[in-house]
Amino acid sequence: MHRSLSVAVCTALLASFTALAATPSIEGAAAQPAYKLINQLKLGGAGGWDYLSFDAQRRHLFVSRGDHVAVIDVDANKQIGTIPNTNGVHGIAIAQDLHHGFTSNGKSDSVTVFDLDTLKTVTTITGTGQKPDAILYDQASHHVLTFNGKSGNASVIDPSKNAVIATIALPGKPEFAATDNAGHIYVNIEDKSALAEIDSSANKVLNTWSLAPCESPSGLAMDATHQRLFSVCDNRTMTVLNAVNGHHVATVAIGDGPDAVTFDASEGMIYSSNGESGTLTVVHEDDPDHYHVVADVPTQISARTQALDPLKHRIYLSAAQLGTEKDARGHQQVVPGSFAILTVGKP
Repeated sequence: MHRSLSVAVCTALLASFTALAATPSIEGAAAQPAYKLINQLKLGGAGGWDYLSFDAQRRHLFVSRGDHVAVIDVDANKQIGTIPNTNGVHGIAIAQDLHHGFTSNGKSDSVTVFDLDTLKTVTTITGTGQKPDAILYDQASHHVLTFNGKSGNASVIDPSKNAVIATIALPGKPEFAATDNAGHIYVNIEDKSALAEIDSSANKVLNTWSLAPCESPSGLAMDATHQRLFSVCDNRTMTVLNAVNGHHVATVAIGDGPDAVTFDASEGMIYSSNGESGTLTVVHEDDPDHYHVVADVPTQISARTQALDPLKHRIYLSAAQLGTEKDARGHQQVVPGSFAILTVGKP
């Protein structure tokens, strides 16, 4: 997943000083504490970043950092380990029943398997499609899938064999994916403004649904109980689809440059991290067909990826300060040593 972070100075200033800290408009409910930025853990170091993933059982946050994954103990608020040799790492999938984690290594077309307890590398699986990006573990099939940006397909890995066993052709460039853990996997198709449904037992695409008015969808989350899919898009839009039939349910306004979205089932909250506006849009699911924005919480320009802590109901985001100089592609360069993990929640 790659997002441009070119932002006008006026936009950055507006995002830094403007916030709505409202609470869900549930009639008769007592006022709740406002969402806010409650912690910043400075990690520094070189390299870019992409997905984050949270191991709720061990309270570990996995942070992709170019050629390695940093492991953070969120309760101790410190880095406790590293998963090395993950060249071009994008995502991290967690399989609690297997006690293993899996990284998608975009520059080596491979997956690193590591032990969730010891954080030691178990093996490296080669032979995925080109530039594996999103990765997930599907509990229904007990398979790991990588979604390969350059080759436009998905690679199916059998963890019992540590090998790629199938390839699924997709109708375009895949981005984030989600699973209902009941036989269905969903993936955003970025260049088609669409979403594909996959049968995880047959390893084939069942349906492709339009996400209009969404443009260039990236982040995807799911309310599996109510069969609702949440896709965040470049045109400040979150589209909600019915996962059973692909019907459009709702459109919700979010911030600029979203690249990830999470769903907190116990709170009924959806969180969109918007890297270009430097905000976290908090959306309440009033019922499966109705949604409203609770808050636009100031975070930091570049904070576009996130992971959810379902126990403390907090969001962790990767971010760094952007300087005035630009690289060869016209993107603002990162200020050296400024990389950090932000925590948003209720104090």
